[in-house]
Amino acid sequence: MRAMVTADGVLALAGQRFRCALGKGGVIAALRKQEGDGATPAATMALRRVLYRADRLGAPDCTVALEPIGPADGWCDSQDDSMYNRMINLPYSARHEALWRADALYDIVGVLGWNDAPVRRGAGSAIFLHVATADYAPTEGCVALALADLRRVLAMGLAEVSVVL
Repeated sequence: MRAMVTADGVLALAGQRFRCALGKGGVIAALRKQEGDGATPAATMALRRVLYRADRLGAPDCTVALEPIGPADGWCDSQDDSMYNRMINLPYSARHEALWRADALYDIVGVLGWNDAPVRRGAGSAIFLHVATADYAPTEGCVALALADLRRVLAMGLAEVSVVL
């Protein structure tokens, strides 16, 4: 099932609408997406798998591969590294993002299929579907929903996300 996300921060799925936060750089055309621009790419992205913090909550109901994360899990965002835009084990020498966070934003992370088949250096990394802050503050380029809404859209059989300008 495909969700449609509009640039004004609304995710629509199966006739329902959910507020979401998008990148602080706005929504931009996919061909313009660059590493570090803070923008959400206007693209259709498959939901590849869902990661979650098993120490904080139960596994979300979803139709894609599901795996718990731990303190050694990270995501490489160094465009000069061979593991760019891939999950890594920490510690890691190149620039990266830790998936095991003190806040709850990555308690559930849907890995979206952005720049991964094949990976193009510098075209952006780590476009996730994750938990929003209480005030829906802009993300670094991800799509973020309230925890209850994220659980709900995953349980509805979400398979891909289309972000439109």
